[in-house]
Amino acid sequence: MLNNIDAVIFDMDGTLIDSMWMWRDIDIEYLKRFAIEFPVDLQDEIEGMSFGETAIYFKERFKLEDSLDKIKSDWIQMAWDYYEKDVTVKQGVVEFLEYLKEKDIPTGIATSNSRVLTDMVLDRLKLKQYFNSIRTSCEVAKGKPSPDIYLLVAEDLKAEPSRCLVFEDVIQGVMAGKNANMKVCAVYDEYSKKDEKQIRRLADYYIYTMDEVLASIDDK
Repeated sequence: MLNNIDAVIFDMDGTLIDSMWMWRDIDIEYLKRFAIEFPVDLQDEIEGMSFGETAIYFKERFKLEDSLDKIKSDWIQMAWDYYEKDVTVKQGVVEFLEYLKEKDIPTGIATSNSRVLTDMVLDRLKLKQYFNSIRTSCEVAKGKPSPDIYLLVAEDLKAEPSRCLVFEDVIQGVMAGKNANMKVCAVYDEYSKKDEKQIRRLADYYIYTMDEVLASIDDK
């Protein structure tokens, strides 16, 4: 998997950290404030969107009177407790990041989350030290499945896109990596289990935990 690879780029939620489950709860709770029932298609509709794009979507779809800044601020406040207390690093992640660091392989994060929450959770889980670049989709023109965020991180890492390996957990993210002409390894997450067949078809590799990457390296 790491043959002919000069840099490794990770999505964050659902890939590095176990956190996708909390966003559905937050969306349900948030919409309840406006007496709006949670639509069954909501999670699929917003998948891959940047934090800002998601706020625009909510405001337009649900005719919210709150400003975009207020919507985003409320989400950050609601998510803060989850990230501070409940979110954990996924299995094998730290060990794999240690391996990449030892081999001097540059690494980056390309996330659809907000910068505030990204920095907070990476600091709490002591992961920030492993990354040479950390970017959010709000820093580019379009969120995933657009390749913009991955191309930006590759530029930071001074790596050709075709020599980058991406780790992603959702369809829109896998598509973003492929649209950037990068190799993509999909990572199992309970949230995206329903899309596993399609994700497997799109991705170059599929793993359940990062332990599998390390095991394949050890085997060689």
